[in-house]
Amino acid sequence: MAYDKFNTLTSTAVPLPLENVDTDQIIPARFLKATAREGFGDNLFRDWRYNADNTPKESFVLNNPIYTGKILVGGKNFGSGSSREHAAWAVYDYGFRCVVSSFFADIFRNNCLNVGVLPVQVSPEFLEQIFEAVYADPNSQLEVNLPNQTITIIATGAQESFEINSYKKDNMLNGFDDIDYLQNIKGEIESFADGLLL
Repeated sequence: MAYDKFNTLTSTAVPLPLENVDTDQIIPARFLKATAREGFGDNLFRDWRYNADNTPKESFVLNNPIYTGKILVGGKNFGSGSSREHAAWAVYDYGFRCVVSSFFADIFRNNCLNVGVLPVQVSPEFLEQIFEAVYADPNSQLEVNLPNQTITIIATGAQESFEINSYKKDNMLNGFDDIDYLQNIKGEIESFADGLLL
């Protein structure tokens, strides 16, 4: 399988309430030389995380030990900019399995879905509720239920539904990328091809 199956994720969250976070900020262009998906997490938000001498910037949220978890909560228009797949690879390789925002750039959204990161788009009002819950208690958890397409703030019970393409949803539930999906229906493809040759 291309990545772990995604069903229901219950986790604390890392808040990044910045709007218009682009892919060059997610993974700077100088780190795009590798073609394998591994190792990009080390440079996720590299220029925001580290000083020029490679020491961590204490003010950046990923360097703050009170915020942990597999869910990244970003501001509006997350993943804008270039179409580089590496941005989604970096998010996944760092350990995030879900990114929540009130709006995603389409290419970044699709790149995430292709590598096993679930982009959950919520209303601006619900996004604000999430930030408030996380800042009030960094140990508060979110539940992301892919089968039911819901996200819940466990502490308050507040819940909202989210949309996802049915094909991508099925792939996420099975841990498939596009190649895995085709391999899974290889028999059906062969049967269809044989029928054309009759």
